[in-house]
Amino acid sequence: MILPGSHEPLGASWDGEGVNFALYSGHAEAVELCLLDATDRETARYTLPAQADGVFHGYVPGCRPGQRYGFRVHGPYDPAAGHRFNPNKLLLDPYAKALAGAMRWSPAVFGFDDAAHASDGARMSTTDSAPYVPKSVVVGEQPRPRDRIRVPWAETIVYETHVRGFTMRYPKMPAADRGKFSGMRNGDVLRYLKALGITTVELMPIQAYLDEQFLQVRGLRNFWGYNTIAFFAPEPRYLDTGISDCREMIDAIHDAGLEVILDVVYNHTAEGSELGPTLSFRGIDNLSYYRVLPDDPSQYINDTGCGNTLNIDQPQVRELILASLRYWMTEMGADGFRFDLAPILGRTATGYEREHVFFLELGQDPVLGGVKLVAEPWDIGPGGYQLGHFPRTWAEWNDGYRDTVRQYWRGDPEKLGDLAHAYLGSAEQFELSGRGPWASVNFVAAHDGFTLADVVSFEHRHNEANGEDNGDGHQHNYSSNYGVEGETDDAAINAIRRRQRLNMLATVLLSQGTPMLLAGDEIGNSQAGNNNAYAQDNETGWIDWAGLDRDPEFLAQVQTLIRLRRGLPLLRQSRHLHGRTRNAAGYPDIDWLTPDGRRLAADDWRDDAAITMMICDTRRKRFVADDVQAVAVICNPTREPLQFELPRVGKRGAWHLVCSTADARSPGPVADGFALTDQSLACLLFAETLPGEFRR
Repeated sequence: MILPGSHEPLGASWDGEGVNFALYSGHAEAVELCLLDATDRETARYTLPAQADGVFHGYVPGCRPGQRYGFRVHGPYDPAAGHRFNPNKLLLDPYAKALAGAMRWSPAVFGFDDAAHASDGARMSTTDSAPYVPKSVVVGEQPRPRDRIRVPWAETIVYETHVRGFTMRYPKMPAADRGKFSGMRNGDVLRYLKALGITTVELMPIQAYLDEQFLQVRGLRNFWGYNTIAFFAPEPRYLDTGISDCREMIDAIHDAGLEVILDVVYNHTAEGSELGPTLSFRGIDNLSYYRVLPDDPSQYINDTGCGNTLNIDQPQVRELILASLRYWMTEMGADGFRFDLAPILGRTATGYEREHVFFLELGQDPVLGGVKLVAEPWDIGPGGYQLGHFPRTWAEWNDGYRDTVRQYWRGDPEKLGDLAHAYLGSAEQFELSGRGPWASVNFVAAHDGFTLADVVSFEHRHNEANGEDNGDGHQHNYSSNYGVEGETDDAAINAIRRRQRLNMLATVLLSQGTPMLLAGDEIGNSQAGNNNAYAQDNETGWIDWAGLDRDPEFLAQVQTLIRLRRGLPLLRQSRHLHGRTRNAAGYPDIDWLTPDGRRLAADDWRDDAAITMMICDTRRKRFVADDVQAVAVICNPTREPLQFELPRVGKRGAWHLVCSTADARSPGPVADGFALTDQSLACLLFAETLPGEFRR
């Protein structure tokens, strides 16, 4: 029996006595609800009896949590007009909070008749897809997550990682927890993250996703997860006992005092191009969910490079995304979101708009207020590079920062001005919109591209294992192998590689802005030169934790740098520095010095590579003995040692070394002249006495 029920909320909602089902389709003629048992045998089929404003709905008394279900949607099958309805295809509920069963690639999952597709493309497939596709699952009321963690942007240090990649080879990890949410809540893992000093864990996609057919043919799997099919459901391969595993992982990370940012993919779905399978959105209402070419609705606009693009101009699509964000925040406990290919969220038929209604609705949402929002500010569509052009509450991944830091430390000429811009939070991109340095998410390595160890070990990508003739991934990595491509036993090469890794991490952690580290970079993790390991669900993509034993001192030096950042407000200011304020001794808040201690002149910016960045506290008028009055970051990317002169920036005090990438010298006072070896960096503090937290 089925009753009319309610048109809201969308999805499957259990009230203790039955389940209400509601599905939006602006162009459908009828919707059937199919109930299935644990063997995926269909046990009941109902036509949803009521419809209001495009929402088809019905209520099934006695239906309970755990029930598997799917929809069959009736309407015109007319690809030339953009309609791809096919009731022979069992469809996932876009609001499903759990999935059951795996995707099995078969001609049955395609909406067209495969045998006829090459000739006419419009013949509808009449084969039932139900045996081959995942099923939606009714979910009951869940325990609420514990309180969220709120770290101010100025104090945030992000650590990008992957549930499976982080845990598969983690030392002493129980076999049952490897690759699972339960592995990320392992006590040893949480103690490691806490000891590292980061504040925020950014998890690569954990919403349910699919392996592409072409990867299956190659014997590969989608590892990264940027192929979402269900925006509310946790990825089943990370679960052990149920969707509560995900919430319990986030709770455990919160209990360790760390934030959780989720990497989300609301720009396309796993249904791919018009030649892809009919699994959910395509069969529910193709024209509402996807952008199509105005003069040929049979073809998708592909601004994502993944075959399709979600139609953010459609109100129901925007509400789907907002509802998904609310769910992950209120029901799973997320503290923020990083949006993959974020310009898609602001795209209209005429291009990207910073004032797109989606951004306005998100900014005004009463539930999502205050949540951290991070944009990957590019896609492949027209005008797709939008660094600096997101709303004022958003932070953005800064790939310009990445490229500048890599080029500078590699020794590229005339990069000094770009480095200074990067060190100060990229004001040119962010200040005019009213945002502070925090809006620039600074990194030198992320999941997409070389790991940091590979940046200093490979000059060319080595992606042969991806099966694309080494044609995928970035060509321009601004990397150097320092004489040998890949691993080497040459001690001199390994020494410079180690120093350069530390130089770049130090630059990230000593810059204004929001630093982000790629998991494993702190221990020298390599992907053997693969800079696009999206399909490497194996030892290439999994972090090699043996690096903990190979060079434990490197990890200790990274921890020291993180401790410096967290302990020095001068390194994480809320405002952009322009040298307009001065301390009592007449020194500006930011100054740039040549090795001989002169302020850089215009010509020096073109010719000099070595530099001292000096930040002075110009706000306080009085200092006690262990107050830090100034910070100096000395950079020597040249191939020769240099002597640096430092000015006395206060009446009382001296410069104290706190870290050097060149050697393991103990912190302590130094003379006004400071020698720094080739291709290295040092950080010094000006104070009467060195604060205790910076003494090793």
